[in-house]
Amino acid sequence: MIKAKHHFIIYPLFQWLTRFLLKRNFHSVAVEGEFKDNGHAVFVIANHISWWDGFWIMFLNLKVIRRRFYFMMLEEQLKKHWYFQYTGGYSVKKKTRGIMESLNYTIEILNQKENMVFMFPQGRIQSLYKDAMEFEKGVERILKNTLPETQVLFVANMVDYFSDPKPNLFIYLKAFPAKDLVKLPVEQEYNRFYAQAKEIQKGKVS
Repeated sequence: MIKAKHHFIIYPLFQWLTRFLLKRNFHSVAVEGEFKDNGHAVFVIANHISWWDGFWIMFLNLKVIRRRFYFMMLEEQLKKHWYFQYTGGYSVKKKTRGIMESLNYTIEILNQKENMVFMFPQGRIQSLYKDAMEFEKGVERILKNTLPETQVLFVANMVDYFSDPKPNLFIYLKAFPAKDLVKLPVEQEYNRFYAQAKEIQKGKVS
């Protein structure tokens, strides 16, 4: 597998580019929900709806989470977009034995409190209007083997224009200790959170 690095030029450049692109392309960005930081690592589980997703999570990290940034990518995509390795990207190769190495590497990262990892358990980009997400395997193994104090953060990104020429981004959050989610069906809990976020979003007006 390809392991992540944080290049002293490329990583800060990615952070700067995130701020620049969101300021240029979005009318506003609102974070809805609360994250009470307990000082441990953060495992972000988010919906995968667009090309923008990684930038949105980086923005959330810069504004709220404030950890060293890691994320999982398909190996063929990471080889194609090699520069992501130097911003915290590491590889996974589906339907091979190598997937266990990637999951164990994720657990290793999360066992260091200065880190965060984000994953899109859907495994592919899907419509924002989809009612429920189907998770691929792997999330449960990570939760069962990481430290109980690890913070799990559900994230739902949603976009609305309202009366503005540029879109408005809404980032919904809900946090759990990993030890609580181990006992629950994670996919079901995420979909409950996602449904609640959509109901709140539908009630917004301009």
